[in-house]
Amino acid sequence: MNPLGTANSPEAIQTRLAEGRIPRYGPWLMLVARPALILLFHGLTFLLLRQFNVADAGVAARHWFSVYGTLVDLGCLALLLWLTRREGIRLLDLVGFVKSKLKTDILIGLGVLVLLFPLAMFVFGRLVLLVTYGTLNPEFPEGTFMRTLPLVAVLYSRLLWWPLWSFTEELVYNGYALPRLVAMTRSPWLAVAAVSFFYSLQHSFLSLATFEHAAYMFLIFIPLTVGMALVYLRVRRLTPLILAHWLMDLTNVLFMLQVG
Repeated sequence: MNPLGTANSPEAIQTRLAEGRIPRYGPWLMLVARPALILLFHGLTFLLLRQFNVADAGVAARHWFSVYGTLVDLGCLALLLWLTRREGIRLLDLVGFVKSKLKTDILIGLGVLVLLFPLAMFVFGRLVLLVTYGTLNPEFPEGTFMRTLPLVAVLYSRLLWWPLWSFTEELVYNGYALPRLVAMTRSPWLAVAAVSFFYSLQHSFLSLATFEHAAYMFLIFIPLTVGMALVYLRVRRLTPLILAHWLMDLTNVLFMLQVG
């Protein structure tokens, strides 16, 4: 059994890679799998809503991502479980939790939330608005930000969806794919670019409203995903990123989701 915090170290990953225990398609599979699963379950949600004669099923489907998203998470976790077992490590080894570093990780996580998140979303976001919409005050399609769901779905989103969603995203992109791509390519910047591309791309698939909005959602997340990847490569622990991501997604379901 690997001690906590060491199973996902660069040295341990390089050793398993040399032994052939890490398939070279593994990181790419996970980068592609999450956006693909989002598309799949978004499409199935749309078809289900149409089957029940819901008006504007395309708009309604965008409201439901914090419910069908759990199916995306379960699919990703199943793939990660299979890949980590091939390596001979545990799924939780991807977190790299170190108890003695917990206070430091909390401070780093709060720093990501307070500094990196607003800079990416609001400062850089204004530039992205000009690039994608040509204005700082566009009319966004219905259901792209403020969403309305039945009470049960709202409660589910606020109590259960966000902890698993944030945790799984960090496992997929920064815990699993990023350090293995660094080992395979021997280029941290190439690995960060690949992870950031797919991490940002998945957000384009959550609304599927217009081309402009898809481009906006992709571009606005690039500095955030690059920044979080760099934080991971610096500390080699997911704990601060999971904490920051939890708080970001909790804010989303508390303030951008209402009962209707």
